[in-house]
Amino acid sequence: MDALGRHILVEFFGCTPTLLNDVTHIECSMVKAATDAGLTIINTSFHHFSPYGISGVVVIQESHLSIHTWPEYGFAAVDLFTCGGDCDSRSAQDSLEASLAADRTESKEIARGRMSRLPSIQQRVSAISHTDLEKKSQSDQRNIWFTRREQDIALSLRHGGQIFSSQSEYQKVEILDTYGYGKMLVLDGSVTLTERDEFVYHEMIAHVPAQIHKEIRRALVIGGGDGGATRELLRYETIEQIDVVEIDRIMVEACSQHLPDLADALHDRRVTLRISDGIDFLQNLGSQPYDVVLVDAIEPAGETLPAFNSKFYQSVCQALTPRGLMVIHTIPPALDPVRFKELYDVVSSVFGKEEVFCYMALLPTYTTGTVSFLLASKDHLEPRAELDREAADAFSDAEHLQYYTGEIHKAAFALPPHLRRLLEI
Repeated sequence: MDALGRHILVEFFGCTPTLLNDVTHIECSMVKAATDAGLTIINTSFHHFSPYGISGVVVIQESHLSIHTWPEYGFAAVDLFTCGGDCDSRSAQDSLEASLAADRTESKEIARGRMSRLPSIQQRVSAISHTDLEKKSQSDQRNIWFTRREQDIALSLRHGGQIFSSQSEYQKVEILDTYGYGKMLVLDGSVTLTERDEFVYHEMIAHVPAQIHKEIRRALVIGGGDGGATRELLRYETIEQIDVVEIDRIMVEACSQHLPDLADALHDRRVTLRISDGIDFLQNLGSQPYDVVLVDAIEPAGETLPAFNSKFYQSVCQALTPRGLMVIHTIPPALDPVRFKELYDVVSSVFGKEEVFCYMALLPTYTTGTVSFLLASKDHLEPRAELDREAADAFSDAEHLQYYTGEIHKAAFALPPHLRRLLEI
């Protein structure tokens, strides 16, 4: 061949959209295509973009095999560049056509770097160590990337592939095996928790109200099908009953299978798991009120759940004992201050502005690196004044907590000036 390399461009039409949006499937398909073509794989790098599309490359000893997908159009573009050596490009194309379930393909080949057009270089290149050239750092390292995009920022985590994926009636449920943060639960493309830092969220949503109230006997968790918040509440000897109302059975089953350190709490004799809508549950609630209600629900696509309006919070308020407390997980104020203020105003209209408090914690895998909560009280329980710091520290030590302490509790409610101005406090 009178060229330094072959560049083969292939377009795949009529592909199955779900396959084109599955980063693990795409990575495995590309690796298989490279293997079928007789190429030598060095490593891979794949990114999934929210909500649609995957870009990736298989770095091969001969050069590269790359792809970009457009799931919304059922289309994928692939290019294979090889520098010398044998390459069965037809096998690679056939392999991808099958794995992407394409209706048809179009391809063309371009000769790159025609020898007849290149100048002759007289300098000796034999001085370059052939031993060095032949050394391989070929650990076949998988380099798949999950990317969660917001309007102006993004979070990327490298992972080794999906270990669970299912589209439930309510959302897409995935568990990815990340290199930096362990197993990660992803709901509709949003990071819900990771093994490495989930304790921050679950300790702060549970222990802040528990340490203020001091005598929690009955608790309600709306959402929380992973079991983390329940695990933390069960640390209190006073707990007699925890009702967990989670709408998505598939999410619960995924966590039970792959995140047992959290989900095992749901099997405690004091816990009743109900696969139901939290709003419907509150509307049909009996006469026994709760000491604490935790609204442990993800906010899809960076938006506050539309069903959680003033009527919902009125139902929560009615479900609480006279000294009851509610905590809700909110959108980070730095990400969307307008929506955060709207939620704060809704909750304040129900409980009274003097009864609603914002607090925050540091959480690396959440958007903006922080997680924020609103705490609402029915009985003027000021979250810092009511805290017995020594008791909170003793509890943290005895239970081997990883984030929550009395000092952290007090500091979490110290809001910066811009946030105090936003909330007009």
